[in-house]
Amino acid sequence: MENEILNNGVKMPLLGFGTYLLRDGLECEQSVLNALNIGYRLIDTAAAYHNEESVGRAIKKSNVKREEIFVTTKFLPADTGYENAKRAFEASIKKLGLDYIDLYLIHLPQGDVNSSWTAMEELYKEGKVRAIGVSNFNMDQVQDLIKRHRVVPAVNQVETHPFSQKTEMQKALKSQGIQLESWAPFAQGKNNIFNNEPLKVLSSKYNKSIAQVVLRWLIQKEVVVIPKSANVKRMNENFNVFDFQLSADDMEIIKSLDKGRGLIYSV
Repeated sequence: MENEILNNGVKMPLLGFGTYLLRDGLECEQSVLNALNIGYRLIDTAAAYHNEESVGRAIKKSNVKREEIFVTTKFLPADTGYENAKRAFEASIKKLGLDYIDLYLIHLPQGDVNSSWTAMEELYKEGKVRAIGVSNFNMDQVQDLIKRHRVVPAVNQVETHPFSQKTEMQKALKSQGIQLESWAPFAQGKNNIFNNEPLKVLSSKYNKSIAQVVLRWLIQKEVVVIPKSANVKRMNENFNVFDFQLSADDMEIIKSLDKGRGLIYSV
C-alpha cells in the first residue's frame, strides 16, 4: 500500500475504505472485515454514521495487527466545544473498542470549532490520537484555525472528484503541510459519472473500470481517497489500482472535467 506522510510524520494510506451509509450491524461489520482481508488498511468512519461499534468489531475479528490499521473517525457540530469534544471522543473510542484513534476530525465547520480544536490538541499531546484534522473546511476556515492554535491540521477531508477537483485548495493546503483527502470520489454517481464519455474512453484504453480510473487519477494527484462499497467484487476492483498509471495527457483529460464547485457539499 502506498502512503502519504502527514505533517507530524505519521503514515496514512493513500487508499482506504469508507463506511458512510453502512449502518451499524452485520453488513457494516462484514464489509469492514472484507475490506481488511482484501488489503485495505485505512478505515474511515464517523459518529454520524452510527456504525463505530461495527467497525470496531470487524477490526477485532480481523487477523490484521492494530498498528497496521489507520482508523479515522469524526464528531459533529452538536458535539463542538471543549468538554463536548472530549466526551464525543470518549464515546467514539469506547464504541470502537480501541486504545487510540489514528485520525480524529471535526466533521463540519460549525459550532465552537476553536474550543473543540483545543480539546483535540490535548488528545493529540496525550497520545490518544495520532493526528488531528478537519473535514469540509474551506481555506479561510483552515487558515483561521491555524492562526489561533499551535497544532496545524494534518488533513482536510472534502468532496473531491473529477467534477470538483479542489486543485487550488490542494495547493494551498500543501503549502501549509496539510493533506487533502477525498470523500465521494465517484461524486455519489452524480453527473452520470459512470457513463461519462471521456472516462469511458480512458476505461477502455487501460482496460480498467471508470471507478478504477478515477481512483488512480486521485492517487496520482496525491489525494487520499476512501471509496465505499458493500459489494466484495467492487471492493476488490477499487483496491486493484496500483498496477497501472495514467499518462500526463490522460490526467489532463480528466482535469478538463472540473466544474469548479461541489455537487454535494460546497466549501
